[in-house]
Amino acid sequence: MPQRESLTLTGDARSESIEDLPIFVKWLDFLKWLLTTTEKFPKKVKYTFSDRLNTLALDMLEELVEARYSRNKWEFLRRCNLRIEKLRVLLRISYESRFLSHDAYKHSMYGLNEIGKMVGGWMKQQHQREAKG
Repeated sequence: MPQRESLTLTGDARSESIEDLPIFVKWLDFLKWLLTTTEKFPKKVKYTFSDRLNTLALDMLEELVEARYSRNKWEFLRRCNLRIEKLRVLLRISYESRFLSHDAYKHSMYGLNEIGKMVGGWMKQQHQREAKG
């Protein structure tokens, strides 16, 4: 398995890159799975469900990067939470419409729940930091 190259910002006090964050690694794994899975959706929903799911997932990736490098992380994390909820709803509809197998649906919900907990923990941490002020 090829190693991931870690990009760090020189001169930045934070030596940790975005790729070192567990939530980012989990999201990349989920995103790769989702992109592969939605490719198999029927042609009739390729430009509705597939595109919408993929767009939400790619937007989530951008929000995580923004949150990592922003002072005010709260708003980015809130949007991540909203995107996770939207993905849950669309994936459920995809499952009920038989675009997703039962196993794929279970996998997606498990992944989103795990990532949702990570986002929630990050939000809690930010709230505590802001309270200490």
